[in-house]
Amino acid sequence: MAEYQNIFTRVQVRGPVYAGVPLPAGDSGRVGSGSTGTFISNLLGKIGDWQIGPVYLGWTGFISLFCGLVAFEIIGFNMLASVGWDPVQFIRQLFWLGLEPPAPEYGISLPPMEKGGWWLLAGFFLTTSLILWWVRTYRRARSLGMGTHVAWAFAAAIWLYLVLGFIRPLLMGSWSEAVPFGIFPHLDWTAAFSIRYGNLFYNPFHMLSIAFLYGSTLLFAMHGATILAVTRYGGDREVEQITDRGTASERAALFWRWTMGFNATMESIHRWAWWFAVLTPLTGGIGILLTGTVVDNWYLWAVKHGVAPMYPAVFPAGVDPATLPGGAQ
Repeated sequence: MAEYQNIFTRVQVRGPVYAGVPLPAGDSGRVGSGSTGTFISNLLGKIGDWQIGPVYLGWTGFISLFCGLVAFEIIGFNMLASVGWDPVQFIRQLFWLGLEPPAPEYGISLPPMEKGGWWLLAGFFLTTSLILWWVRTYRRARSLGMGTHVAWAFAAAIWLYLVLGFIRPLLMGSWSEAVPFGIFPHLDWTAAFSIRYGNLFYNPFHMLSIAFLYGSTLLFAMHGATILAVTRYGGDREVEQITDRGTASERAALFWRWTMGFNATMESIHRWAWWFAVLTPLTGGIGILLTGTVVDNWYLWAVKHGVAPMYPAVFPAGVDPATLPGGAQ
């Protein structure tokens, strides 16, 4: 009989619903802090906690959601208008639809609404929504007496977003350098951006970003697997594990010393994971910011600095078919 593994199964221990610690004076109430706003979800309890609510919004959270909804509606209605207001075609072509930034001739001026103005307006509301949500995250952490690690991790992602859609276009002098809104239009922009500037894979900050991205997945997988492997000994109860001896945590430490020769602590593994994850958008944003502003062709930059060989040294020069016997004259 196969031994029990807790990868897909989870015991749900339930108690009375809890509205949270008292809020400081001056804070607005939590949404759903009453008996009707908090409920139990057996399905969500399989992947997280079973209690849903209460949620604290405050004025920053409310305005953030409102601005995000406005941006979503602007993008959606522009996509719908691009297919003649046909809901069937809207659903059918949704992955290919997009809201494009202004054309190059408009620079960083305000174009007509149908020529990129809607893109600017959607970007304004979306940026406002993200920044206000960051303020809400920061203030909630301070209100609870926590560190602000989550807020600064979120800020790293906002940094990359601002570089792509605001900072770099301003430095380049054209909104047309920004990313369009849409799924495949965004992917097409990424491919064209890399080709236009000589293959982004030769960008050293892009290399760092990918290394931190893959490193993040590896660290989270290693940490998650280790804790799951010792939950039979209570390894998921991290506070007790730090202070007690002869625990699941000690077994996990022994495992890593035996297999890797080195062991992270309950605290340091989260610090490693935080830095690896945060450095992914930070270095990626630096790489994007340097593209077109400092470096025009990353392949030629790589050749100059000995990162990549010249193509003729690897591939022989091609022959024009028109010069061969029987070729078109």
